[in-house]
Amino acid sequence: MHTRVEYKSSRNIVFSCQYHVVRSTGQVLVHGVEKLLKRTLQEVAAVRQAELIELEVMPDHVHALVRSMASIGS
Repeated sequence: MHTRVEYKSSRNIVFSCQYHVVRSTGQVLVHGVEKLLKRTLQEVAAVRQAELIELEVMPDHVHALVRSMASIGS
Protein backbone atom coordinates (compact mmCIF):
# COMPACT_ATOMS: atom_id res chain seq x y z
CA MET A 1 0.00 0.00 0.00
CA HIS A 2 1.41 3.37 -1.01
CA THR A 3 0.45 6.49 0.91
CA ARG A 4 0.75 9.86 -0.76
CA VAL A 5 3.31 12.05 1.04
CA GLU A 6 2.11 15.52 1.89
CA TYR A 7 4.77 18.21 2.09
CA LYS A 8 4.54 21.32 4.26
CA SER A 9 6.60 24.46 3.96
CA SER A 10 7.73 27.43 5.96
CA ARG A 11 9.68 30.48 4.86
CA ASN A 12 12.82 28.59 3.92
CA ILE A 13 12.16 24.82 3.98
CA VAL A 14 9.91 22.17 2.49
CA PHE A 15 9.43 19.08 4.62
CA SER A 16 7.40 16.02 5.52
CA CYS A 17 8.15 15.15 9.13
CA GLN A 18 6.12 12.31 10.65
CA TYR A 19 6.63 10.36 13.85
CA HIS A 20 5.22 6.88 14.50
CA VAL A 21 5.00 6.54 18.26
CA VAL A 22 4.21 3.25 20.00
CA ARG A 23 4.01 3.25 23.77
CA SER A 24 3.38 0.18 25.92
CA THR A 25 1.47 0.98 29.11
CA GLY A 26 0.39 -2.24 30.75
CA GLN A 27 -3.36 -2.79 31.17
CA VAL A 28 -4.21 0.77 32.32
CA LEU A 29 -6.01 2.33 29.34
CA VAL A 30 -9.50 1.18 30.30
CA HIS A 31 -12.60 2.57 32.06
CA GLY A 32 -12.55 6.00 30.40
CA VAL A 33 -8.80 6.53 30.67
CA GLU A 34 -8.46 6.02 26.89
CA LYS A 35 -10.88 8.91 26.22
CA LEU A 36 -8.93 11.20 28.54
CA LEU A 37 -5.65 10.18 26.86
CA LYS A 38 -7.04 10.85 23.36
CA ARG A 39 -8.33 14.27 24.39
CA THR A 40 -5.02 15.13 26.08
CA LEU A 41 -2.94 14.07 23.07
CA GLN A 42 -5.17 16.12 20.75
CA GLU A 43 -4.75 19.18 22.99
CA VAL A 44 -0.96 18.74 23.14
CA ALA A 45 -0.80 18.36 19.35
CA ALA A 46 -2.79 21.58 18.90
CA VAL A 47 -0.53 23.51 21.30
CA ARG A 48 2.58 22.15 19.55
CA GLN A 49 1.09 22.94 16.12
CA ALA A 50 1.25 19.26 15.20
CA GLU A 51 -1.33 17.08 13.48
CA LEU A 52 -2.49 13.74 14.84
CA ILE A 53 -2.88 11.78 11.62
CA GLU A 54 -3.85 8.54 13.34
CA LEU A 55 -4.38 7.61 16.97
CA GLU A 56 -5.30 4.17 18.27
CA VAL A 57 -5.55 3.47 21.97
CA MET A 58 -5.65 -0.17 23.08
CA PRO A 59 -5.90 -1.35 26.70
CA ASP A 60 -2.14 -1.99 26.88
CA HIS A 61 -0.55 0.29 24.25
CA VAL A 62 -0.96 3.40 22.11
CA HIS A 63 -0.12 3.96 18.44
CA ALA A 64 0.11 7.54 17.19
CA LEU A 65 1.15 8.95 13.83
CA VAL A 66 2.02 12.62 14.21
CA ARG A 67 3.00 15.21 11.59
CA SER A 68 4.84 18.32 12.75
CA MET A 69 7.23 21.04 11.74
CA ALA A 70 10.76 19.68 11.37
CA SER A 71 12.02 21.86 14.25
CA ILE A 72 9.37 20.71 16.76
CA GLY A 73 10.61 17.14 17.09
CA SER A 74 14.00 18.11 18.45
